[in-house]
Amino acid sequence: MSAVASPSSDTRESLSGIFAAYASSLDGAQVDDAALHALRRAMVDYLACVYAGNEQPASQAIRRWAAAEGGAAAATVVGSQVRLPASQAAFVNGAAAHSLDFDDGYTRGSVHPGGVIYSAALAAAEKYGASAADFIAGVVAGYDMMLRLAEAMHPTSALRGWHNTAVAGVLGAAVTAGRIRGLSPQQLRDAIGLATSFSGGIREYLNDGAEVKRLHPGKSARDGIVCAELAAEGITGPVESLEGADGLFRAMVDDRAKAGRVVEGLGKEFLITQAYFKPYPCCRHFHAVIDATLALRDEGVDPARVRGITIGLYEVGAHGHDHRTASNLLEAQMSAPCAVVTSLLHGFPSVSTFDPAVFTSAEAQRLLAATTVEVDDECQAIYPKIRSGIVTLELDDGTRVQKRVLEPRGEVANPLSDQDLSQKFMNNLPEHVSRDTAARLLDWIWNMKRDSDLSAMFPLLAGN
Repeated sequence: MSAVASPSSDTRESLSGIFAAYASSLDGAQVDDAALHALRRAMVDYLACVYAGNEQPASQAIRRWAAAEGGAAAATVVGSQVRLPASQAAFVNGAAAHSLDFDDGYTRGSVHPGGVIYSAALAAAEKYGASAADFIAGVVAGYDMMLRLAEAMHPTSALRGWHNTAVAGVLGAAVTAGRIRGLSPQQLRDAIGLATSFSGGIREYLNDGAEVKRLHPGKSARDGIVCAELAAEGITGPVESLEGADGLFRAMVDDRAKAGRVVEGLGKEFLITQAYFKPYPCCRHFHAVIDATLALRDEGVDPARVRGITIGLYEVGAHGHDHRTASNLLEAQMSAPCAVVTSLLHGFPSVSTFDPAVFTSAEAQRLLAATTVEVDDECQAIYPKIRSGIVTLELDDGTRVQKRVLEPRGEVANPLSDQDLSQKFMNNLPEHVSRDTAARLLDWIWNMKRDSDLSAMFPLLAGN
């Protein structure tokens, strides 16, 4: 490790300083068994999403660009023999993880942590030869930073057009990479301060399906590593980077943040245990109405008899997700009407059932035209604590059938099992990745301990 300059010596107490002190002192041995198991689950889900996303055109374009940039081959691109500088590997892997909107999330912050935190953690750990205990501490601390910050600003941030994953993710990745590298509390506070100036990402993609959304976890993971490394070199960030007069909270939400949430209960509750996992590759805001639609379908509703569909959601879920068009994959994945219609017609949703061609049939067009999205009072009252939804179908004889789902499948209160996650991992393997190698990687993750040899994992990540 190179010599570093002196970090900022300002001793004022700040939210970033309190969090940095917690994260820098967190030891893998302090992470309880429940959080460690949650970490394993999230890692399996993350890799399932990267494997699937690697094959998408946007992911391949990013990989080509990053490889052409060159640089020290320090970290693995998952599922390939390609090695890149750590920040670039994190960018490529993070973008792939979000390329099918299949990655984990946190309901109270409406944010996707896995693609950010694991992309930064794996790249930093490989570059610096980290121990498993430091990797575990870095991941847990990064989830805490990212989820707490997103929760502190949501839903105001989302309603103002910010994508919480891109806003909070840079800070989470900086904490992860900084903790894995072993930054001091002051250096880590500087890394967080730097990350607030790297933070940002808007939700305008909702209006046309632009692929930039796929990049947000990757750019957050990349920039978080950069911020941690610059802090290690002595570049300072503002002390009150979150709560200051011109800090992140004022810039993003006009000081409407629940600022205390960033440091509340640090070390007593590890928020990685609160992540949800997706059974369907589309926006989480309407998974509850997918569950409701599938239940009505299983109860014998004939799509041919449906004359009207009403989808009830909370404001954030309805806003920007009420379009009835599917000109590209992302536009379809971001549409509550498309999700309900494809579920009604084809059953359990997959990537193929969100293909834009699926929505060109006469029956799909008829049902889309008959669909409306509204803000449901009950859904609104319990959000963002609970991400619920309701579907009402009007049939050809005038009868109405309805189903409300409070906790969609995959939430902590309605979880996917370990076996479900293993199956998701194996189902998403691309053809060029050996199933035997993937099975060994899966076994390694499920059995990862605080004293495991992390170096044994990286050849498996590459597919060796």
